Amino acid sequence: MNFNLSEEHLMIRDAARDFTQSELLPGVIERDDKQEFPAQQIKQLGELGFMGMMVSPEYGGSGMDTLSYVLAMEEFSKVDASASVVVSVNNSLVCWGLETFGSEEQKQKYLPRLASGEIIGAFCLSEPEAGSDATSQATTAIDMGDHYLLNGTKNWITNGSTCEVALVIAQTDRDKGHRGINALIVEKGMDGFIVGKKEDKLGIRGSDTHTLLFNDVKVPKENRIGEDGFGFKFAMKTLSGGRIGIAAQALGIAQGALDLALAYSKERTTFGKPIHDHQAIAFKLADMEMKIEQARMLVYKAAWLKDQGMPYDKESAMAKLAASEAAMWVTTEAVQVHGGYGFVKEYHVERLMRDAKITQIYEGTSEIQRIVISRDLIKNS
Repeated sequence: MNFNLSEEHLMIRDAARDFTQSELLPGVIERDDKQEFPAQQIKQLGELGFMGMMVSPEYGGSGMDTLSYVLAMEEFSKVDASASVVVSVNNSLVCWGLETFGSEEQKQKYLPRLASGEIIGAFCLSEPEAGSDATSQATTAIDMGDHYLLNGTKNWITNGSTCEVALVIAQTDRDKGHRGINALIVEKGMDGFIVGKKEDKLGIRGSDTHTLLFNDVKVPKENRIGEDGFGFKFAMKTLSGGRIGIAAQALGIAQGALDLALAYSKERTTFGKPIHDHQAIAFKLADMEMKIEQARMLVYKAAWLKDQGMPYDKESAMAKLAASEAAMWVTTEAVQVHGGYGFVKEYHVERLMRDAKITQIYEGTSEIQRIVISRDLIKNS
């Protein structure tokens, strides 16, 4: 068993770290405050190959493994989770889903532009009445012969107004239940594709979260991913890999908070000594480090299993659950270490605490992760 990163992995991590410090850190507080999408930074990330990290070079991607993607996500998320979620959705939901399950024509048409960051994609599963219960799709895609007629509403959609391509999960045959669900590639310019309201969020405020409406959108049959009725399987398998990206995001948020708390504990003095010399603070730092390292092992293992072509559904769920719970706990403690300074935006940790919360909710809540883990455990015991 080797816990050392390869030279290539270290280079990717360091490149992501350098970009984070030089391009993401400046202005991150202002972007959060103004809910400003990091358009320039996302463009640069595309030029550097970070928007299609796992896409084959054949389709214009970087051809990297999942662990490389995790390392980059962790670095970006230490400072700017709003930018990293754009990277995550484009990489592990949109690009991976298309490359793994799309037709050759679909891959040739969409992947080069998505992988280069020329355009970005969105993944549309959640609805007003169908979040965790993904089988209860109210959005319909009626088979009209040579096309589907798409109607419905999707909400909480990351990259909602900035995407050019959306992968939309919709019900074609309600009598077949989850086997009657399809996944469709919908382009921004199609008639009836409407961008609804932008959400005013607690965290990841720089990301672009919108409601999307589809009103009699004619989607060509060739835009269906996989066989008829494959949509639910497509969504579940794609989300299983996506959870590794969100786990890495949560890990980065937690590590970023610890880095700030540790630095502050060396600068701040009370009762004549640095606060890290007080056992109350030292023990907080120790617990933060332990929880982060526990989560890191699970995240890296899930990525490794995916790269080996081995089953990873349970492990990705465990990684996301552990990392998101750690992120929420660590960021809250980091604010506490900062005291009053932690409560103001200038010191960054309050933003990390707000950003951490969503990692327990999107791409499967912590409760859903526990369902996935327990079912796998019982089935294979």
